[in-house]
Formats: sequence, C-alpha cells, structure tokens
Amino acid sequence: MTKMAIIPNMKKLTRWLIPPDHWKSTVAVLLGIFFGLAAYALYISKAPSYLSDNPETCINCHVMNPQFYTWAHSAHRQVANCNDCHLPHDNFFKKYLFKAEDGLRHATIFTLRNEHQVILIREAGRQAVQKNCIRCHENVTGMEYLMSVQPKYHNYLQERACLDCHRETPHGRLNGLAATPNALVKTRIESRTERDENDEEEERE
Repeated sequence: MTKMAIIPNMKKLTRWLIPPDHWKSTVAVLLGIFFGLAAYALYISKAPSYLSDNPETCINCHVMNPQFYTWAHSAHRQVANCNDCHLPHDNFFKKYLFKAEDGLRHATIFTLRNEHQVILIREAGRQAVQKNCIRCHENVTGMEYLMSVQPKYHNYLQERACLDCHRETPHGRLNGLAATPNALVKTRIESRTERDENDEEEERE
C-alpha cells in the first residue's frame, strides 16, 4: 500500500472516531468518568507497587498475611524476598510475564472472594521455587563430597523437590488465615537499623 493510499484511510478513521458535534460533550463526560475510575482503581489497588520487589506488596491483600509473616519470621527474610523465590529468573520477559499472569489470577480470585483458607502453590509455582532453591543454594547442591557420601544424591535432586524435605522453609506448616502463628502483627517490617535505634533510645531512657 502506497503512502498516498494510507493518508485517505487515516483521515477516514479519524472522522469515524470523532463524534458528531451534538455528542461531543456527552462523550467527553463518559471518557472522563472512565479514565477517572481507571485511575482510582490503579490508586486503591496500589498497582505501581507490583512492579517492585518489595515483599510488603504481597500484603496489599490481607489474604497473604500468613505467607508474609511466616517469611518475616524466617531466616530467608535476611537474604531473599518473595520474587527471589516465586518468580522464574531465566530472563527479564519471562519473569514479568509470569508475575503478570500470577498477579491477574490472584487479583481475580481475591476480588471474587474465592480464596481458600489454606493457599496452596500451583505446579508452575512449585517448579519456579525448585529452580530458585537450586540457583541460590548451588554451593550446597553442587558439593562433590555429598555425592561421595550419598551416591544417589544426584538422583534425589532430579527426582525429588527440595520442599519434599524442607517443607517448613520458610513458611512453616501452618498457613491458614486463622491458624498461622505471628500473622497478627504490625503490617510493616522494621529494619535492623530501626530496631537498633529503638533499643538505643530505650537504653538511654
């Protein structure tokens, strides 16, 4: 298609999109309402926070409080956030595609109040966690002396998931909304610096 043929088509499309004069004010109001509601939805859902790696993003919805607080009381809090374990890290696009798909699924379930008392990880999530366990603990899983002590160790890595044995890491065994220890605490993590400063103030007093 030549450039001369494209221009008339663009003009025709523009004329089709512009409403008649007696409809312009109505269309302007409706568009204003639509974009206003969209902006408000983005604001109340804290949508920009989902682009970050901040673990507190996961408790934008209270349903995830048990998972958040069991992590916050674990050793993993010092070295890994939610995305480090639960998202694939093969490449940038795969990571954020997985995050978007999972996020939309979670948002739909929580909005419709269709969540279970105990949230269980899906198979795709289990595979991502398994790969990240090996990625972060490669210095352990790759130890040659373990294979010399336990010849079947390599097979175990292929046939079994890390969570089969380490199922309490880092979320423990109790993950129900009404049964998880430490779930009903303040909704912001204190940094080690903040805790130290508070301790120093108490000592001075």
